[in-house]
Order: sequence, then structure tokens, then C-alpha cells
Amino acid sequence: MLLNSEPVSLPPKYFTEMKAYNFLIRYRLTIGIVLLLLGGVTNYGAGFWPAFPLYFIGAILIFGHFFFGPLRLIQEYMENGDLEGAEKILNSIKFPNLLYKPIRSVYYTLKGNIAMSKQDFDSAEAMMKKGLDLGIPMKEAEGASMLQMGMLAMQKGNLKQAESYIRQAIRKGLPDKENEAAAYLQMCSIMMNKREFRAAKDFYRKAKACKPTTVQIVDQLKEIGKYISRIPG
Repeated sequence: MLLNSEPVSLPPKYFTEMKAYNFLIRYRLTIGIVLLLLGGVTNYGAGFWPAFPLYFIGAILIFGHFFFGPLRLIQEYMENGDLEGAEKILNSIKFPNLLYKPIRSVYYTLKGNIAMSKQDFDSAEAMMKKGLDLGIPMKEAEGASMLQMGMLAMQKGNLKQAESYIRQAIRKGLPDKENEAAAYLQMCSIMMNKREFRAAKDFYRKAKACKPTTVQIVDQLKEIGKYISRIPG
């Protein structure tokens, strides 16, 4: 395998194509309706077959709008931490039940993430459950959702349910070491509350072994480390 320390330079054509694709996703319902209207005009003036391509393309665009939705547009907002922009895209989906099932699952998961960022834990839990019930295509994404459900349960003080969700998250797998460390730290906290100190220390060591870099997780490791070294077990 060849390793290259230089960043990969993408051709300008790539960005042009992506902009065109995003434009099409954003406005495909409008474009589809316009094409159907143009098809009707063409049908009236020249007959059905000359109008057929307009009907066909217009119908595909409208179908795509309701079946696939505009979730592709959310990626850029999420990467930039613009939750308000991402929420506007989600709110533009008026009929989520028409979305293809895996996409509908992602839709509810994202709604849950945004509700969680607003500290609206009841809405976050409801949305995340809907996403999980529909089935998340990637196991790592399902694990991350389970972890968030566990954290929500901890916010509500339901440690038994929190433990169940977080154990499932660990079994299903998590997308990166930061999430793994967070899961192990949550389990460490639960075990300390249950006074199962040996298990707590074991989860603490696993969290530390992940070598997380997220400031919040590193700070939690330091705080728990000060306490856990003094407990028996």
C-alpha cells in the first residue's frame, strides 16, 4: 500500500458536479413540476409521444424528492457544525413516512441528534427510538444511536436502562475510538454507582486505552482517574 503525506487534490470538475447535484436535489420537486407542466403544453400542441420524455423525467424527479428526500444536503451542514442549517433541511421534509425505510431511519436519528443538542431529551428519545425501530443500515451507526440512547437514559437517572443500551452499543460496535471511550466511561460511571468497583476500573482502563482526544472525554478521564485510584477492588 502506498502512503502519500500530501493532500489529494480534487479536480475543479468534481466540485462543479457536486454543486450541480446538490442544486438538483434541492430543487428537484420544483423542476419536476415544471417539466410536467411543459409536458402538458407539449402534449396539447404536438401529441403524447413528444411530451413523454418531459413527463417521464418530471415524474422521476418528483418520486425522488419524496422517496429519497434531501438528506444528502445535510452532510455539509453537519460537517460545519451548522445544526440550524441541518434542521431547516430536515424540517423541509413534510412527509417522512414516504421516505425509503433506511433513509427514514437516518431522518429520525438526525432529528434525535438535533433535539439532544437542544437538551430536549424527551423528543430526542422519541426520535432515536423511531430510527432504531426502523433499523439502521450500518452496525456502527446503530451502535452510536444505542450509545446516545444510553446517555439519554442516564440524564433521566434510569441507570438500568442506560446500562442495557450502552452494553448493546459496545456489542454492535462504535464508529471510532472517541465513541468507544465515551461508552466505556459511561459504563465506568454506572459500575461505580452500583459499587462494582472492579468492573468500574476495568471500564476505566478500556476508556483510557482508546486514547481519546476530545477535550470533554479527556477531562472526564482525568476527573474519574483522581477518584478511581482511591477506591477498593
